[in-house]
Amino acid sequence: MKTASAQQLASRGKSGNVIITFWLYAILVVTTFVVLYPVAFTIGAAFTKTNSLAATRLIPWPEHPSLAQFERLFTKTNYLIWYRNTFKIAVFNSLATLLVCVTSGYVFSRFRFRLRKPMMASMIVLQMFPSFIGMIATYVILWRIGGLDTHWGLILVYVSGSIPFNTWLMKGYFDTVSKNIEEAARVDGASQLTTYLFIIVPMVKPMITFLALTSFTGPWMDFIFPRLILRSNSTKTLAVGLFELINGRAADNFTMFAAGALLVAVPFAILFMAGQQLMLNSLAGEGVKE
Repeated sequence: MKTASAQQLASRGKSGNVIITFWLYAILVVTTFVVLYPVAFTIGAAFTKTNSLAATRLIPWPEHPSLAQFERLFTKTNYLIWYRNTFKIAVFNSLATLLVCVTSGYVFSRFRFRLRKPMMASMIVLQMFPSFIGMIATYVILWRIGGLDTHWGLILVYVSGSIPFNTWLMKGYFDTVSKNIEEAARVDGASQLTTYLFIIVPMVKPMITFLALTSFTGPWMDFIFPRLILRSNSTKTLAVGLFELINGRAADNFTMFAAGALLVAVPFAILFMAGQQLMLNSLAGEGVKE
C-alpha cells in the first residue's frame, strides 16, 4: 500500500510539474509575441512598396518587399540632416554628462565639505519633479542666453537635467571602491588627479559605460524638448522630423515613417552589442567592494 501511495504521489507531482511547465511556456510565448510583433510589423511596413498603411498585412512581411520607402525617405525629406543632428547631440550629451557626472560623483564620494549634505539632499528633491514642470523656465532661460533653436541649448538642457540622478548613480558606485587603493597610490607619490584618472576611473568602467550608453540613447527619440527649442528645418532632430511626416498630412507617409524609425535602431543595436558585457556588469553591481 505504501509503495502504491508513493507511486501515486510521484505521478501527481510529475503531472503537476508538466502543467506548470506548460503554463510557463505559454506565458513566455504570449509575452514574446506581444513584444516582437510590433517590431516585426514595423519592419514589414518599412519594406512595403506602396505608401499607404492600408497595404500592410497582419502577417508582418509584405508580399513584394521593396526599398521604395527608404528611397523616398532619403530623397524627399531631410532625414539625413535630422540623423546627423541627433547623432551630434547624442555624442556631445554623452561626453558632457560623463565629464560632469563622473567627476561630481567622485567628489561627493571622496571629499567632505560644508555644503555636501544639503547639495546631495537637493538633488534627491529635484528628482521628485517631472522635467516638463520647468519647461517654461527652461524656455525663458534659453531665450535670454540665445540658446533657442540651437543644438548647444538642447545639450545644455539634457546635461543639466541628468546631473542629479547620474551624480547619485556614480557616487554610489564610487562608494564601492576601496579607499585603501587611493591611499596606496598616494603613498607611492601619485597626485590626487593622477589617482583619479588612471586608477579610480578604470575601476568604475562598467558604470561609466552604462552611463555613456544611456546618455547617448536618451536624445534619439526625445520629443518634448526638441519640439520646444528647435524651430528651423536645419536643426530638427529625428523625433521632431519623423513626427511631422505623419502629423497633419495625408496618410501616405506611415510606411516611410516606419522606414525612418527602423533606421533609428541601428546605432542602438551597435552600441548595446559592443558594450553588452560591461553594461551587464554595471547593472549587476559588480565592482571592487570595500
